[in-house]
Amino acid sequence: MKTCASLVMALSVATPALGQEPQSEVKTPADVISFLVTNPPTGVKTEDFQKDQAAAAATRDTITRALLVSLATVPIATSSSGFVYRLDPELGTMTRVSDSFGTFFVERAMTSGRGRTSFGMSGTTAGYDRLDGLNLRDGTLVTTANQFEDEAAPFDRELLTLKIRTSTLTLFGSYGVTDRLEIGGAIPLVQLHIEGSSVNVYRGEATPQVSAIADASGVADVALRTKYTLFSVPGAGIAAGAEVRLPTGDESSLLGAGRAALRLLAVGSVEHAHFGVHGNFAIVQGGVSDEIDGSGAVSVALAPRVTATGEFLLRHFSDLRTVGSVSALHPTFAGHDSSGNIVPVETTRLAPGTANSVLSTVVTGVKWNVKAAMVLTGQVQWRVGNGGLTAPFTPTLSLDYLF
Repeated sequence: MKTCASLVMALSVATPALGQEPQSEVKTPADVISFLVTNPPTGVKTEDFQKDQAAAAATRDTITRALLVSLATVPIATSSSGFVYRLDPELGTMTRVSDSFGTFFVERAMTSGRGRTSFGMSGTTAGYDRLDGLNLRDGTLVTTANQFEDEAAPFDRELLTLKIRTSTLTLFGSYGVTDRLEIGGAIPLVQLHIEGSSVNVYRGEATPQVSAIADASGVADVALRTKYTLFSVPGAGIAAGAEVRLPTGDESSLLGAGRAALRLLAVGSVEHAHFGVHGNFAIVQGGVSDEIDGSGAVSVALAPRVTATGEFLLRHFSDLRTVGSVSALHPTFAGHDSSGNIVPVETTRLAPGTANSVLSTVVTGVKWNVKAAMVLTGQVQWRVGNGGLTAPFTPTLSLDYLF
């Protein structure tokens, strides 16, 4: 079921040239990108120059696709409790596997135990400033450019500025069906803010073009999970898991993938009294892009109530391409040199590259057992490299409780 997003839109357009009708309505965050990139330029100093609309549309599609893949595939934290138990055959009772309170995104092989229920919530915010290393905020992102073949630099450029911020509240929980089988889920509630402006630079003279703002909020893609411990001995375990991402987020608002995804997961863990090492391998089919994921985590119990954890996430996307510039002849416009010869115009636009993208993330943080079975978590995500949509860092604060 689609979740209706609440949208607040605002836009402004520079004074239009004679005969030009400014766009009057923008509906979704995806529309904002289209509006900013494809709106015909105003204030151009020659009447016979027309914007290459095909190039503008290709740039729009490239940016929108890259943003959708990056925003709709943000990893959701594990829904498992910080407390995990196993049956002690000698005592016939459930005992804690480790003093560690677990991981952030990487799953551990053990479950919370039969009949145990955990609930929690997390809040995170991210301000994105780069797309494949291209700066989105300083007004230097060239979406399209036109250059005569006999000149060294473009005579016309479209520059884009984008500010993108997300705030996410995730509700999550899990239940131990048996000592080996655990089911869980996560519901992310997202607020997305996009604002942008475009500037046309013609022969060195900059003319502001259009600006637009969009705010969307709603349920993103909900995750339903299950995990089963296949093998366990004191201090180690192997598990298999599955996750279904339901297409509950609004794709046009960049809140969801638009179709369901299935994630199959293999988990290996080594856990002792004061530390744990965990490894995950996953294959994702469907959603906005197929994926192959590998991740690892190390957790250390610094004190009986405090655990420090570090994780490394590696994700390979089949449908997230690098963003680069390509050139082609302008379809309708050409100039003439002093001898009257035709001089073609080359139009440069943004387009997806040929290589698949690999996104790497480092996560560090601390889990604190505040009271009884309540755990407070603070973590920071750091992107490694420039692939995809990136933020300088992404902080998260979460709280979960085991019944």
